Amino acid sequence: MLRNKEELLLHVCCAPCSTYVIDVLSEKFTVTAFFYNPNIQPAEEYERRLFEVRKYFSVCDIDLITADYEADVWNELVRGLENEPEGCGRCEQCFKLRLQKTAEISSEQGFSQFTTTLTVSPHKDSNLINHIGMLAGKKSGVKYLAYDFKKNNGYSMSCDLSRQYGLYRQNYCGCLFSKRERKQHEKKRRKKGI
Repeated sequence: MLRNKEELLLHVCCAPCSTYVIDVLSEKFTVTAFFYNPNIQPAEEYERRLFEVRKYFSVCDIDLITADYEADVWNELVRGLENEPEGCGRCEQCFKLRLQKTAEISSEQGFSQFTTTLTVSPHKDSNLINHIGMLAGKKSGVKYLAYDFKKNNGYSMSCDLSRQYGLYRQNYCGCLFSKRERKQHEKKRRKKGI
């Protein structure tokens, strides 16, 4: 007799980060993806990432829920934090916004738990993300699955899988501030000849 898998809502930031995470989670869960990323700017970049998510999930036969693009909500949330480096207060507020929305959708649509692809990135603090997810879950009454997807070469495997599927892989987290910071970092590396 086959046992039905638990249903899980997965917040996805982009298609490349989703690849390895979905492979891991699909072993134990029936995964539905949720795309809510008002931090992604400009709007053309948002549309490009959403297109890639749709393309990849159609191949994987994963259901996708999308939320409205609320860039104004995100911009207001991080006002005054524009000059903080990636990984600090601006990112923390961004994680809170996206994970709270995911928890709310999980509760509304009857998912038993939720998690996020955000922890696959080597640029993100998995402990912070998981802490925020746990708080969002408690607030919404839905279990948060704490996981550090970058472990066991998760990030490297997501890179390999995204190449295999021909997915567009962005070179910045999503917001224009992270894009600016990434450009400055690359400029310094070129100056040093790295």
